[in-house]
Amino acid sequence: MNEQQIRTLLEQVQTGDQSIDEAVAALRTLPFEDLGFAMIDHHRSLRQGFPEVIFCAGKTAEQVAAIAERIVEAGTDLLATRASPDVYKVVAERLPAAQYHEAARTIVVQKEWQDRGRGEILVISAGTSDIPVAQEAAITAEVMGNKVGRIFDVGVAGIHRLFAHKETIMNASVLIVVAGMEGALASVVGGLVSRPVVAVPTSIGYGASFEGLAALLGMLTSCASGVTVVNIDNGFGAGYAASLMNRKEPFPA
Repeated sequence: MNEQQIRTLLEQVQTGDQSIDEAVAALRTLPFEDLGFAMIDHHRSLRQGFPEVIFCAGKTAEQVAAIAERIVEAGTDLLATRASPDVYKVVAERLPAAQYHEAARTIVVQKEWQDRGRGEILVISAGTSDIPVAQEAAITAEVMGNKVGRIFDVGVAGIHRLFAHKETIMNASVLIVVAGMEGALASVVGGLVSRPVVAVPTSIGYGASFEGLAALLGMLTSCASGVTVVNIDNGFGAGYAASLMNRKEPFPA
């Protein structure tokens, strides 16, 4: 339940269109709902402006489907990350409106998209192998109400590919840079723009990349100002952070 839904409910009580008992029943699952194996935080959209997101890894398909069903029934949008096709199949049986973004490994149910951003969030990947993480960031930002652009495979091994998109890069409100190997692309982009850059190290690379640790440390020690770093392969975290930075108005207090 979001802020507007609660306002509507209180107005209906005030006008007599809803009884107090009916309103109490509607609010009964706030602030959370206990399913035995999960406690769904229905209060999160009120606190943070966006409902709880399901991280599917480690959960059974039935658990994900049950949580997803209750989130949608509560009247909020659904975003589930790291979802396999098998998990989506079970979710779609309960929620036919669910959409699966295979590259991003996300499941989305959204009633109505609203533009909440000040400008465009631009997602840039260093390599084609980084696209799954980049798409997770992009889908997250889109579901949270942002216009999102994408530029893929423009890493520093062929930096001229990046400069071919210079106008698009300069016009972005927030940039998400996704890179594995040594993670140098975040520093390059950070040195070009006067906008926030959210850097995402990926686990792509050969042995000495240590499954993303080299890229993580490279991004953390970037000489470019304005570069913020999230965890390895955390496209969701980058998309969420960029959405907060790009927000037209603050989330409800």
